Amino acid sequence: MAEPIIYVDGEYHPKSEAKVSVFDHGLLYGDGVFEGIRAYHGQVFLCKQHIDRLYEGAHCLKIAIPMSKAEMRDMLYECLRRNNLIDAYFRLIVTRGVGDLGLSPKKCVARGTIICIAASISLYPEELYRTGLAIVSATTIRTHPEALNPRVKSLNYLSNILAKIEAENAGCEEAVMLNHRGEVSECTGDNLFIVKNGVLKTTPVSAVILEGCTRNCILEIAGKAGIETREETLSRYDLYTADEFFLTGSGAELIPVTSMDGRRIGDGKPGGITLDLLARFRQYTKDYNDTGV
Repeated sequence: MAEPIIYVDGEYHPKSEAKVSVFDHGLLYGDGVFEGIRAYHGQVFLCKQHIDRLYEGAHCLKIAIPMSKAEMRDMLYECLRRNNLIDAYFRLIVTRGVGDLGLSPKKCVARGTIICIAASISLYPEELYRTGLAIVSATTIRTHPEALNPRVKSLNYLSNILAKIEAENAGCEEAVMLNHRGEVSECTGDNLFIVKNGVLKTTPVSAVILEGCTRNCILEIAGKAGIETREETLSRYDLYTADEFFLTGSGAELIPVTSMDGRRIGDGKPGGITLDLLARFRQYTKDYNDTGV
């Protein structure tokens, strides 16, 4: 099998030859941003939304991306072509670039580093989309937004990783994280939704979440399907007593949750609205046509 082809700063390399400097500030200090993006049937899914978020995050960190949005989009499609992929998962990374030891961005005299990996992915077994996840709540909270706003999808994911360790120690795949106010925020890598009395609810941006592209897509799909949607503050009590519960993300897509902290959600099976939205989402990805950035 041919090696995956990786984009690094204007060049395409086999996986075994793709390298970055040990003095890159993305490696030294987590100084950069990234996106996880899907391609379905040869189309880069929600391409504009992901690229816009990448550039906005870089702008907040004062990282100048040495490539236009149109060039970034073209590069994603070139990665698809070079890897002979139709369905894929991209990891798109922009760091501040190569510098020297020391926190100051002024240490980075070179242009920012751009990396793109295109590969196949299956975050969860297909069976779990039929039976649902068992998850837990984590004691590790989301980073305070005045320390690092979660809408910046930065390379600093340590709090998420610590919460993920809690989930794995409990024998689960995911963990719900609370914010500094004790409100439900999101999971380690996914946004969350519940259904209560026929109303679809998700946590708002003010709950310290990454405003997910898939999350926003589900809100749009639900609205078109005539499902009432609300963005509102949620507690663990709201999750425990929900009729239905599911997670969304580029990697996870839409996956049901049937147990949290040992409490059964609803009747312990994926609910009707969840399964309907999953079917609608999968059809949406089949029909999707990328119209550019």
